[in-house]
Amino acid sequence: MTQRIDYQQQAPELFKKLVAISMQAAQGGVEATIGHLVEIRASQMNGCAFCVDMHIKQAMIHGERPLRIHHLPVWRESPLFSERERAALAWTEVLTQLPPHGVPDDIYALVREQFSEKDLTDLTYAVMAINAWNRINVAFTSVPGSADKAYGLDKAGLA
Repeated sequence: MTQRIDYQQQAPELFKKLVAISMQAAQGGVEATIGHLVEIRASQMNGCAFCVDMHIKQAMIHGERPLRIHHLPVWRESPLFSERERAALAWTEVLTQLPPHGVPDDIYALVREQFSEKDLTDLTYAVMAINAWNRINVAFTSVPGSADKAYGLDKAGLA
């Protein structure tokens, strides 16, 4: 796999703005653990190898259990996730693959039971950001692991 375009170099100001949005969303009211799960799950759904690689490493560095990461594709059947995490994953999935008629009321009701309006807004921005990253990295075939040293991900010990 070879990266098609170095999008950071071609549009540095846009890159910086997307980084800023991602960082701001991560500093919202949603727990970092949920943020990692959201980033990994959306990246899996979008087939973004670069982002799956990066966010699994970040999650591991921050103490996420490997078994929970392995269970993400089957989170509905897994007993390893809290109700709040399940709501965040449902929200992630519905926003990542929007149904033809929008977000169903039952999914909205599920997330509102678990998240305040502010937290749900922060979560939505986090989902939006990872989907943007997925799309640019898939489009330009960013190579998994190629940014490990720059982002300190080599500390995960998963090379």
